[in-house]
Amino acid sequence: MSPTNRTVVVTGIGATTPLGGDSASTWEGLMAGRSGVKPLEGERFAELPVRIAALAAVDPSEVLPRPLARKLDRSAQFALIAAREAWADAGFTGKAGEDEKIQPERLGSVIASGIGGVITLLDQYDVLKEKGVRRVSPHTVPMLMPNGPAANVGLEVNAQAGVHTPVSACASGAEAIGYAVEMIRTGRADVVVAGGTEAAIHPLPIAAFANMMAMSKSNDEPEKASRPYDTARDGFVLGEGAGVVILESAEHAAARGARVYCEVLGQGLSADAHHIAQPEPTGRGIAAAMQNLLDSTDLKPSEVVHLNAHATSTPQGDIAEIKALRAVLGDDLDHVAISATKSMTGHLLGGAGGIETVATVLALHHRMAPPTINVDDLDEAVDADVVRGEPRALPEGSISAINNSFGFGGHNVVLAFRSV
Repeated sequence: MSPTNRTVVVTGIGATTPLGGDSASTWEGLMAGRSGVKPLEGERFAELPVRIAALAAVDPSEVLPRPLARKLDRSAQFALIAAREAWADAGFTGKAGEDEKIQPERLGSVIASGIGGVITLLDQYDVLKEKGVRRVSPHTVPMLMPNGPAANVGLEVNAQAGVHTPVSACASGAEAIGYAVEMIRTGRADVVVAGGTEAAIHPLPIAAFANMMAMSKSNDEPEKASRPYDTARDGFVLGEGAGVVILESAEHAAARGARVYCEVLGQGLSADAHHIAQPEPTGRGIAAAMQNLLDSTDLKPSEVVHLNAHATSTPQGDIAEIKALRAVLGDDLDHVAISATKSMTGHLLGGAGGIETVATVLALHHRMAPPTINVDDLDEAVDADVVRGEPRALPEGSISAINNSFGFGGHNVVLAFRSV
């Protein structure tokens, strides 16, 4: 099918996060300003310099049947749970083909992970060393593949238009959603299940991040450890979970009478070409991604009223993002209500863009911006309006919101949404 540049809308959402086992409880936690960060229990974490994380509020073992769960890495478990919620929320009652509202060849799956099945890989290596070759699970390779979550979601819904897994570190989930938008706009699919997932709360990744000086070591006050924009911020807190949206062409959604949350305006992309892990300090690359978004859509800075920031609580990264926002939006930044939801969920790495897209969609839908918690002493370099303390009502009328996601390697992805 030739390119059509069709309008793309969000018709379903799903999530399982440190704040709740579904999108409703996650949103409730965000509105309440509740932290999902807790101490890590068990001997294997006892000697680590970082002993806190934002574990999923509902363990997948409480949701998925054991025979299914044992064949899936934890990252794929989260993705499947969130995708099932989003699929049902969009009004689909069966997989493509069984539900006549969508045909398999018109359905895609784009689910990203920054690390993939790292827990499976590390745990099965321990099995190999301690118990021998014959005890290694035959499911190991499908479980550790980075495309495992996308493939399993694709199998769940019978997606045949394409199953894809963009990997761009902490920008992966947002890039997956951007890729899904292009699948619909170019006519390759009518509906795409898209989002991000991550499950990397394991001693090795934590030790590695800690030795990079990237993570907060506020072990004594877990709930206050993730503190974007605060002068005392000392790194991110690792989280786990998944966020998934159902994207659909506006024509297809209208034809089946679907409820629409918002319109997806598009994406902006760039690369820093600066450092494998450190952000470019002036925000040059981030600004380029935001300008790319404005140049490729009809979004005007004056209509942006809300932004879900990447804001991981790292000293350099938080400020670089603010500099970029000011450089591109200018005085219009003054009327943008900025939320840094990682202060509550922790940083889900490749899953961050997924759950933060869900949060952005719900902010537009409910016209409420979540608060940023733990900002006791706002860094004077933060020249912007950070929502603190309480949620904030967003204006009536046609409004737009942005979700920022950036990743190691200098990946920058900016997504924009408009109310309906």
